[in-house]
Order: sequence, then structure tokens, then C-alpha cells
Amino acid sequence: MAANPITVGFDLDMTLIDSRPGIKAAYEEIAARTGVFIDAELAITRLGPPLERELANWFPAERIAEVGDLYRSIYPQVAVPPTPALPGAHEAVAAVRRLGGRAVVVTAKHEPNAKLHLSHLGIEPDAVVGWLWAEAKAEALREYGAAVYVGDHTGDVRGARAAGAVSVAVATGPCDAEELRAAGADVVLPDLTAFPAWLERYVVAASGEVSASADLA
Repeated sequence: MAANPITVGFDLDMTLIDSRPGIKAAYEEIAARTGVFIDAELAITRLGPPLERELANWFPAERIAEVGDLYRSIYPQVAVPPTPALPGAHEAVAAVRRLGGRAVVVTAKHEPNAKLHLSHLGIEPDAVVGWLWAEAKAEALREYGAAVYVGDHTGDVRGARAAGAVSVAVATGPCDAEELRAAGADVVLPDLTAFPAWLERYVVAASGEVSASADLA
């Protein structure tokens, strides 16, 4: 194990998992149960922010808490089974472990449902923290000492920067590479398949900086 093992944070939706099929099915079920129209195809193009922000487009404020509870209750049966891992997800977590590090998932999703997704797909991070969005993600990233945070949304970039972590963005979600760079991402990758090679280069470079500092002391 490395003398100073790295901790890497990962977002969940559209970073580690392609949650569009499952979330689409969940919205369609909510629409069927409530009789309220939801454009599920549109909703899944803007994943990232907390559920309640999307529900506000379809329900009056006084119903959002009730519908949110309904959504979360049906989610394990409706949304988890059809949701696949994104390419490179397993390998990205394995790359952190191979370097002696820790992988922590920090997501805006309801934490129990986030854990169900990971368990269903056989992705085993060292910790999972839910209910955190954008800058609030910095709370968990700082708590676990994350040096790097990987996400697909500009909100993830803001969370990484608020935590003082390197922001690695993957263009697999609603934000394209140009938008992620404009938000301040330090690194933009097409997807997670490119992450293990980047991480190895990053750790080698970081080790070199530590050695150089030690020589100068």
C-alpha cells in the first residue's frame, strides 16, 4: 500500500451508473399512480440535481414531499433492476484500490437507494454518502480526505472545488465537455474508461512533488 494512500470520490448517476432507464421507469410509474403528466424523456436529460427540483416542474409545492416519498419507496423495485453500470465504472474503482487508495461515492441520491444500485452492480466503494448536491458534496469529500472527485455535472465540479479536490469530469451526463471545462473542471475525460490511466499518472506526479519537496527540506 502507498505511504499516503489516495482517496477518490465518485458521483453516482451518469458517472458510475447509467440511471436513465431506471429513473425513466420510476417517473412513468409516478405519473401512472398520481395521474399527473411527467415528461420522463425530458426529465432524464437533466439528471444531477436533487429529485425535488425535478418534481417541482410537474407538481405544486405542497405535493413535492409526498410524491418524493412515493418515488423513493417504489425506486428499489422499479429503478434499480434496469440500471446498468457505465463503461469503465468497475475498473475505475478497482484502479483506486490497486493503488492502495479508498473509493467514496458522494451523491445527491437517497443514500439507501444509492447503496442498492452499487450492490446490484457489484461495485463496492469504501463508503457511500447521499443527499449531498453541488457545493454541499464538499462536506463528505473533506471528511474522507478526498484528493480527487469524479463527476459528470457542473455541480460536481463545484463540489470538488469547494473541497479543494482535483475535479475530474466525465462527459457522460447532461453536461458536455465544453460546459464542464467552463465550470472549472481540472480534467475532462470522455468517460471512465480513461480514468485508470489518468489516475496512475496523477499519483506518480503527486509522488514526485512530495519527493522534490522532501529533497529541498
